[in-house]
Amino acid sequence: MALTLDTFNAAAPAEALRLLDGLYEHSPWVVERTLAQRPFASLAALKWALVQAVAQATRDEQLALIRAHPELAGKAMVAQTLTSESTGEQSRAGLTHCTPEEFQALQRLNADYNARFGFPFILAVRGPRGSGFTRQQIIATFQRRLHNPVDFEREEALRNIHRIAEIRLADKFGAEPALGHHVWDWHEDLARHSDPGFKESGQLTVTYLTAAHQACQQALMARMRECGFDEVSIDAVGNVVGVYHGATPDAKRLLTGSHFDTVRNGGKYDGRLGIFVPLACVQRLHRAGRRLPFGVEVVAFSEEEGQRYKATFLGSGALTGDFNPAWMDQTDADGVRLQDAMRAAGLPGTLDAIGALRRDPSRYLGFVEVHIEQGPVLNEMGLPLAVVTSINAGVRHMGEVIGMASHAGTTPMDRRRDAACAVAELALYMERRAAQDGDSVATIGLLNVPGGSINVVPGRCQFSLDLRAPSDAQRDALERDVLAELSAICERRGLGQRLERTMTASAAPSHPDWQARWEKAVAALGLPVHRMPSGAGHDAMKLHEVMPQAMLFVRGENSGISHNPLESSTSDDIELSVLAFDHLLEQLAKETA
Repeated sequence: MALTLDTFNAAAPAEALRLLDGLYEHSPWVVERTLAQRPFASLAALKWALVQAVAQATRDEQLALIRAHPELAGKAMVAQTLTSESTGEQSRAGLTHCTPEEFQALQRLNADYNARFGFPFILAVRGPRGSGFTRQQIIATFQRRLHNPVDFEREEALRNIHRIAEIRLADKFGAEPALGHHVWDWHEDLARHSDPGFKESGQLTVTYLTAAHQACQQALMARMRECGFDEVSIDAVGNVVGVYHGATPDAKRLLTGSHFDTVRNGGKYDGRLGIFVPLACVQRLHRAGRRLPFGVEVVAFSEEEGQRYKATFLGSGALTGDFNPAWMDQTDADGVRLQDAMRAAGLPGTLDAIGALRRDPSRYLGFVEVHIEQGPVLNEMGLPLAVVTSINAGVRHMGEVIGMASHAGTTPMDRRRDAACAVAELALYMERRAAQDGDSVATIGLLNVPGGSINVVPGRCQFSLDLRAPSDAQRDALERDVLAELSAICERRGLGQRLERTMTASAAPSHPDWQARWEKAVAALGLPVHRMPSGAGHDAMKLHEVMPQAMLFVRGENSGISHNPLESSTSDDIELSVLAFDHLLEQLAKETA
């Protein structure tokens, strides 16, 4: 019979310890230090207390906790002296059935890791869904983490220990995150579609209006119909739109959603989490035969990333009336005009059709977006959710510095017109200048010497600029300084330059009422309310121009990495985000009844 919170909360201290025996490997002190905080309102609250107990422990206690864990496929497994919990976990991951080559690789990695860090390699081998990593995934993770800094890896070991405890806790309480598994599986299914050249390598890349993008559209439409949406369509810019009607025909709607295009070799959750979480909530409403006093409109936005055309937030911008007619004549890397790409994908490709997408704000309650954090803060804190206070302002440029190509061996240093050195000098300046603000960031993410050669002084250097800050004024000051420095560098070095601004996004502070609704939803789950700004841009920035908006962040695994194949989230965290969205819907239902 599964344990219940009521039973645990009411148990005497010794009995409570027994009930959670084995939760933290040979370390009952972790549970013991949380008992005074009973009663816990939820498993999420208990998990947070356990995380805090370890965080407040001494460094020696933390190291002892790490060292209490066995090596993967190590001596304890061979000698059959693992705890029952570890035995089940390692067996489930197939470590008891390693090939001789895999076993030798793991023994070598164990030895190298212990020599470098002084403690065993810890990995929650049951993985983000709880169903287990493959042996190949385990070995690949082992190899990757072997190169981490020591302090970082110690914290990563503790994070994995908490994940192990989370899964063990679910087993004890019979609390399988079925909703989270459901949404996690949807992400895996959608990730089957990827552009040629990436799909063959197991990489995820979905570029605007490619065959993979159109396959995603069809998959999302099918998923929306399956969930019970009343209207499902693809609009004039390629957004997938699902509408679940309210209780009355004239009911206002809650607008929500995120994007489904990706960067090159990106992750499965960036954007897509904000589509699937509300889908899961609508599915629950539909199965219950329930209508709210308002409708729910979910939009899976296209071309948020601006990977194919210089039109970042193209899909969400169309809903606000912010579509630049000049974009229609933009060409991609293959010379295909945007208008032609639209028509080839079966879209009207006309400004009239795109203009008709503009939403009337008076017909909407507001816009909310769920998004993976794309950063390390929640991962480091051990918190699954956070409420976004504002989205930072940003500006992007594509540029080129023009110098003179010359022989690398015969051109003296004082006679060179090296375009790459100029951009390198600018990059170092940007690093210093952004750091002066403390919370501004500046990045040259693209850097290319066209037709470059090892023995030629670069005559041209193409580059990108990405500048972000918490306010428009701070962003503008950063931009002015960076562009002035670029001009000064080029003038001093005798170089030319070309620069094109490709994106400007204003800061988007969350509407106080909508932020408060997310805060109530998080608190209702038994979690502390953590508030934080978003350094990344989101579709919510565009909707902010015409209606109130607020966002919820969900913790990412692997130090919160994003725009990367290692981007991940757990079924448990995803389930909490679905429950938070459900709670927000219930708040709105009471307010609008």
